Amino acid sequence: MYALQDIPGRGTSLVAIEKISKGTRILSEEALITISGPAGSERVRKSICQQVEALGESQRRAFLSLHNIHPYKNDAEQYLGIVRTVSLPAEAVGDQAAIFLEACRINHACDNNAQKNWNERIKRHTVHAMRDINKGEEITITYLSPLKSRKARQSILQERFGFTCLCRLCSLAPEQSQESDRRLQEILRLDGAIDQLGTEGILVSPLRTIRYFDQQVRLYNVQGREDVGFADAFVNAAQLAIANSDLARGRIFAERAASVWKTTRGGDSPQAIKHAALARDPSKYELYGVSTKWKTKVDEVPQGLEPSDFEDWLWKREKPKQPGQLADLRNRTTFPAFIDLPNENDVDPDFYESSDTGTSRPRRYWCFLGEIMDFATLHHLEMEIKDVNGGTIPLHFYTGGRGSELAPAQVQRGYTVAISYANCHVFVYGEPGIRHEDPEMIKIFPLSLDKLLALNDQVHQFSTELDGMRMCHGCGKKAASLQRCAKCSSFWYCDRACQVIGWNKKGHKADCKLLKNPDLRGLFSLH
Repeated sequence: MYALQDIPGRGTSLVAIEKISKGTRILSEEALITISGPAGSERVRKSICQQVEALGESQRRAFLSLHNIHPYKNDAEQYLGIVRTVSLPAEAVGDQAAIFLEACRINHACDNNAQKNWNERIKRHTVHAMRDINKGEEITITYLSPLKSRKARQSILQERFGFTCLCRLCSLAPEQSQESDRRLQEILRLDGAIDQLGTEGILVSPLRTIRYFDQQVRLYNVQGREDVGFADAFVNAAQLAIANSDLARGRIFAERAASVWKTTRGGDSPQAIKHAALARDPSKYELYGVSTKWKTKVDEVPQGLEPSDFEDWLWKREKPKQPGQLADLRNRTTFPAFIDLPNENDVDPDFYESSDTGTSRPRRYWCFLGEIMDFATLHHLEMEIKDVNGGTIPLHFYTGGRGSELAPAQVQRGYTVAISYANCHVFVYGEPGIRHEDPEMIKIFPLSLDKLLALNDQVHQFSTELDGMRMCHGCGKKAASLQRCAKCSSFWYCDRACQVIGWNKKGHKADCKLLKNPDLRGLFSLH
């Protein structure tokens, strides 16, 4: 399905002589020369010489025709230079490498169409098509981590291999290239956030964690890559779901992981075999049932949903709370979780739009809510806050007064912080959180986050009109002639008797005091 052809400026490489379908194993090759240990050691140099000298004449000529960017003065240095330039891994974990006469001729592209891999089960180097490859198209792999920025990729390729990459991804217009780099950077940021969550992400904040995986998958899809990182996102999602006893989602995530592994590494790869088995029986995962928060049976998968609705179910995406709202991020709840906040260094178009002056401005209003779990003052006020998903986030004050603008009576555990237009900040030291700089953009309310959200729901139920009809907070009756509470001007009542019921039996005595705060009422009206 391929032939060795000379390509101007790229040397001899592999070119498809027929259409190669996605997932096809393009080659499976045994090692010609193996290297174990640092290439510069005397032992390895001697081993390379012995193996080259033992080759037949045609194999030796083929080996010597491989690319070499290192200068040499004798045969031993030439052999070592070739090995250092083009060798590929020859074990799943470790430092063993090898020369494969055909695989080592495959050129690099940052938007590679094929995936290289050492298959430990068959002890061969394999290459699989990551997408359909057309007849006449060069087969390419990547020599680098695919998540590096364009600048980093070009620098490493020039330093290690002596060339400048001119692939489609590296040739994008500056604005498109920057967007690509931001997506890659965000995938890496999410990797770091997931690592920092550790076990807490599985047991304490599973919803927050699955949103990280969901966002990674979305970013990979936009980037157009279905590689090892893409598979890992599904693997992690499967493990998270199964650990929380969600066998239905765990099975689907494992199936998707197995599918990607099969495409990139083959159905006989250890990864594809392992996750296909997990999909058949997700309860075999060693952490199954550590938590029962999401308990489902393996066959409890909704049927007949549209693809977008199925993905919403699969990833446990929040549904909009208000009638008529769309399910996209732009119209989602005014109170986003931390995972949904825009990155301050990557102005999210769902949150911001460009003005005529070239600057960015918010498309809509949003407000981050977090309950104060702990706080301390060192160089500045620092808080640990809990968001609407139950995850804990650091909040650092870099205002002019370093947080001293807040009265001590406001900074209390169990109170809720509201920050307008909050962004996610990646700190040099510590986990991602919120860097707060404008004291005018924060309010603290003397109630818990759960209480605030519950009160918000009540306000929208008993303080709004629909088609001229209002609902009584006391008895639940709907009518057009109800009267507002005279003290907070929020809830509707039929008469004094209903107001007494609301006041004494439904908690409005305490809520009324809170709703006298115009900032809190304003927050609910904006929502």
